[in-house]
Amino acid sequence: MSKTLELLNWRYAAKKMQAGAAVPADKLEVILEAIRLSASSSGLQPYQVLIITDPVIKQQIREVAWNQSQVTDCSHLLVFAAWDNYTTERINMMFDLVNTQRGFKNEGWEAYRQKLLAYYPQRPAEQNFEHAARQAYIGLGSALIAAAEQQVDTTPMEGFEPEHVDKILNLAELGLKSVLLLPLGYREAEGDWLVNLKKVRREQADFIIKR
Repeated sequence: MSKTLELLNWRYAAKKMQAGAAVPADKLEVILEAIRLSASSSGLQPYQVLIITDPVIKQQIREVAWNQSQVTDCSHLLVFAAWDNYTTERINMMFDLVNTQRGFKNEGWEAYRQKLLAYYPQRPAEQNFEHAARQAYIGLGSALIAAAEQQVDTTPMEGFEPEHVDKILNLAELGLKSVLLLPLGYREAEGDWLVNLKKVRREQADFIIKR
């Protein structure tokens, strides 16, 4: 079995984490860099990641996240927050960054900029947010694999009240809305009902469709 598949078989959504067990800074950096390097539509990276370690803030989030203990017991709580809208300024910011980093302007790239500027900012903000939120899920996938490679446990969460998390973290001031929570830490085998259970997925014959 390939190393990647071994890691995917090892990882699971930890239901209980060791309170106080810290993820080393170098391991955290690998996970964050994997998220940063993830694919995104048009390369816009329309989301950001907040790292929450303050126990007070983690407790506040736990209270609006179905009281899931991983939120407070984890070493670092990552909050994936998507842009609330695609604006002209945000699109230009990313295209200008590409030009600066590459050191030249490309005619086709500039034409593509104008295409996006004529399309995204004209759409309803909620439609743009939903599109941006889907990009955050791509980053989540990268984070799960990178964390497994670092032998760091994770618990991807949609089970929380985004509007309350947004208020706790003052995300509106940043033009962001919370999409996902990802506690990082180490599994606490005792008390975690899922830890030793077989990973169950559909067989390829029932999952992959060939045409």
